[in-house]
Amino acid sequence: MEYQKATEMNGVCNGKIVNEFQCRNGFSELSIEAKKAALQCNHEKSRKESEDESKLPALEAAYTTILQGLGENTDRQGLLRTPLRAAKAMQFLTKGYHETIYDILNDAIFDEDHDEMVIVKDIDMFSLCEHHLVPFFGKVHIGYLPSKKVVGLSKLARIVEIYSRRLQVQERLTKQIAQAISEALQPAGVAVVIEAAHMCMVMRGVQKMNSRTVTSAMLGVFREDPKTREEFLALTKNS
Repeated sequence: MEYQKATEMNGVCNGKIVNEFQCRNGFSELSIEAKKAALQCNHEKSRKESEDESKLPALEAAYTTILQGLGENTDRQGLLRTPLRAAKAMQFLTKGYHETIYDILNDAIFDEDHDEMVIVKDIDMFSLCEHHLVPFFGKVHIGYLPSKKVVGLSKLARIVEIYSRRLQVQERLTKQIAQAISEALQPAGVAVVIEAAHMCMVMRGVQKMNSRTVTSAMLGVFREDPKTREEFLALTKNS
């Protein structure tokens, strides 16, 4: 659904960027429309950056209040710029709110007569638990069964990045990644498994250092066919 909405909003824009790229490589003349579309997309990126800049003072003030609430002296040398640094860090760690999968997939989906399983495993993932705002991190394994369309392999890792750079719970993150791939490629099936360590269980609370949380989302043939699901799980199992 998010992919489809983004397509409606950005399809012309991104298409014109592709045209511009082709023109620069001598395939055709750069049209006025392509120039306008490129400028529009650059303006949109600048607008998002400006929005982040405009929100920095409020975030900085909030972190100052938190530090003072902890009894710290925010005027001491070590903390003078901490509220600003923390505000910028939080914006980076949640930058996925400004991104859609269409931004990265539109020019990287290819027609291909391939109907065997495609797997990218051990994708590093970092996110923030929305309950305590502390990190959880681990590995993501993605598999899909193409239906005449494949995607650039690095784009699967980019999809993980888009949804993990938000305030999350692991269960929702797993499902969002699977649904995004399914909506973008319309494959016969998608499988996603995440194994992660949660600092809210390690640094606080029960403080269990070696605990790991494993979640999965199976769509299409991976959910309906036990043999396909078993093949994926066997291929992604750590050796």
